[in-house]
Amino acid sequence: MDRDRNYQKELDSIIGALNGRRPSLLLHACCAPCSSYCLEYLCRYFDVTLFFYNPNISDKREFDLRYCELVRLVEETGCGVAIVCPEYDSNEYMDKIAGLENCPERGERCSICHALRLKKTYEYASSHGFEYFCSTLSISPHKDADRLNAIGQSLAKNSNVKFLPNDFKKKGGYLRSIELSKEYGLYRQNFCGCVYSKPSQE
Repeated sequence: MDRDRNYQKELDSIIGALNGRRPSLLLHACCAPCSSYCLEYLCRYFDVTLFFYNPNISDKREFDLRYCELVRLVEETGCGVAIVCPEYDSNEYMDKIAGLENCPERGERCSICHALRLKKTYEYASSHGFEYFCSTLSISPHKDADRLNAIGQSLAKNSNVKFLPNDFKKKGGYLRSIELSKEYGLYRQNFCGCVYSKPSQE
């Protein structure tokens, strides 16, 4: 990981070189609040499709609640993006993190979780002809943008799809997501998604 890189500047440079062209972008979405600013920002420059793949979410009820809020956000903002939602299967996550249940938050378990979701996003983007892929995850102040970008860039190496560098918390992105969440009355969960991140587990 290169912690001296400015991913927002790299993204600005890519956008500046588009000259009005609108590339296709598969944007992994973790939830509606994090997606709110990312959609507001990226839909100006890309043809965005949301990819709601989150087997880490603790149970089906929570998964459905977050998905429905994402659908509502898209409808109420009128941004017109499509949402792809693979079938929920928490075993995909639990099998990957077996043996790491007691890892602290932001540790190895989280890295594996991020890699799982980004890989699935990359695979869908690659097989469906998208030019770029990335995730909303970097908007959170609790997520390591360097780690997320390193995973994405590794997946895209020598590939037909490019990873879009990002750190969406920059340029006031995180604060804007809070404003938009209040504006649309979005459900803002108090844990990342997995059972280990619930407040009662801390």
